[in-house]
Amino acid sequence: MPASTSGQPQTQPLAVAARAVLLALVAALTLFATRDAAQLWWIALLGVAGLPAVLAPQHRLLTSISRFAEVVVLGLAASQVAADTHLTGVTGGVGASAVLPYLAVPVTVTALSRRFREGAALLVVAAATLVASAAFTQVDGGAQLGQVGYLAVCAQWLILAGLGLYTAGTLQRVMRVRGEGKPQPYAEATRLLTQLRTVARQLPGATLDPGGISEHLLEELRVVAKTDRGAVLSASGGGRLVVLAQIGADRVDWETTLDADSAIADAWASQQPTVSSRSQGRSRRSGEVSALIVPLVAGVRTVGLVVIEADTAAAYPPPVVSRVTALTGPAALRLEAALLFDEVRSLATNEERQRLAREIHDGVAQELVMVGYGIDNALATVHEDAEETADSLRTLRQEVTRVITELRLSLFELRSEVDRHGGLAAAIAEYARTVGASGGLRVHLSLDESTARLPAATEAELLRIAQEAVTNARKHAGASNLWVTCEVDPPYTRIEVSDDGHGIGDQRPDGHYGLAIMAERAERIRGRLEIRPRQPSGTTVAVVLGSSPRRDKVRGSAAAAEGE
Repeated sequence: MPASTSGQPQTQPLAVAARAVLLALVAALTLFATRDAAQLWWIALLGVAGLPAVLAPQHRLLTSISRFAEVVVLGLAASQVAADTHLTGVTGGVGASAVLPYLAVPVTVTALSRRFREGAALLVVAAATLVASAAFTQVDGGAQLGQVGYLAVCAQWLILAGLGLYTAGTLQRVMRVRGEGKPQPYAEATRLLTQLRTVARQLPGATLDPGGISEHLLEELRVVAKTDRGAVLSASGGGRLVVLAQIGADRVDWETTLDADSAIADAWASQQPTVSSRSQGRSRRSGEVSALIVPLVAGVRTVGLVVIEADTAAAYPPPVVSRVTALTGPAALRLEAALLFDEVRSLATNEERQRLAREIHDGVAQELVMVGYGIDNALATVHEDAEETADSLRTLRQEVTRVITELRLSLFELRSEVDRHGGLAAAIAEYARTVGASGGLRVHLSLDESTARLPAATEAELLRIAQEAVTNARKHAGASNLWVTCEVDPPYTRIEVSDDGHGIGDQRPDGHYGLAIMAERAERIRGRLEIRPRQPSGTTVAVVLGSSPRRDKVRGSAAAAEGE
């Protein structure tokens, strides 16, 4: 048996407190009832029996043995204390009630640990020990077992402990049923968002992948219904369906038109399972065929269809349909979440794809074309003028080096992100240093960042704005110096990038396009973008969030200047 389980807590303060309080209580009651301090050795023995459960609560075997030892000691102690209290005038075995309250401790611990069978076994062992010890304990020349008061007290505490155990079990079942039937909104939202965050960090992920979910559903359906072939279809717009996944020996050209006269169109429109004796493929199969089409309905919206077929007649009677719908119901919600996540992921990456396409088309692609022309010129003069050819090749080599540098900077920009420990200012500073070193710019940094952080999405947008501004200065402004100021004191933030180049009026058209992208990003995070000339030359681009705070204390700022 394993020494520990993950389900058990490492400490049980409630159990420790209950033992301490009950031990003190039964010690006081025993001393009051017997007026004999020697009887407290039973209480000490109870404490020793419970030590393993206190010191190693995560060990299943030791805790179980400890609890059974407690009830055995308790049974012996109850009989002996009842006999001794008879000498002080407490007759009829009623003195057993001095120690029997401790029975609640091991039984309550099993209830808290959801070990209800063990709790029932503890009650049985306690009852047997109380009876056996009373049978061998003599009081006034007779066995204590014959005392009605003793039996009544023992039965009373056993019944109370049993009722407590039953109540705990009932409450656990009610809470579990309620939790399954109606999940708490915030708990469910936290679970889903945590799953979404995990998947987003390791894309592509299978958890919210429509194809993966569809394949898993088809494999589950194979277990409950005969399936020679099957598919999961989803809407793609224009009144047509697309196949997300399919199973079977042969690929099937499934019917994907919703306006056709087919069982698929009927099931989609009615949102009810439909059974057909015809194949749902465009190439109809000969012979006996059974088809079951089950719509995947999430709320009031149909998100897809499940189609399964078998090469036998009447393969899907109502009981089979019920088993299939029991699986497709929960799967509909999972598939809807996967489709929505896929759409959100596409929308989120579309802007970056467009920007990269523009960068490649207007930058690297044009440069490679020029390199190609240079190679043609070198080939044309290679036999006529060796010196001219050598000059052309040296120029081509410089161009290739420059293109490679551009590619590396683009990759560096894509990989750059705000580290959870470093902060926004550190990320912007690292990017400015790298770009400045590659472009021959002298970079002047002024960083002032508090320990408080902005939301992660806001920091990411601010980093992209700063990157675009630095890139514009390097590529289009013809600047020698770059000044980057970063002031972060949430909710106020100001990022400013200045250069001493030609000015915004002389920039290339794609530079102006970059300014439009920055404006969109600033608007997305409810900031404002400021673009103005810098005196005596150059441009200043600033993005501001919130209003400048009134500071109650002076925080340190870091300033640095670097260049090539």
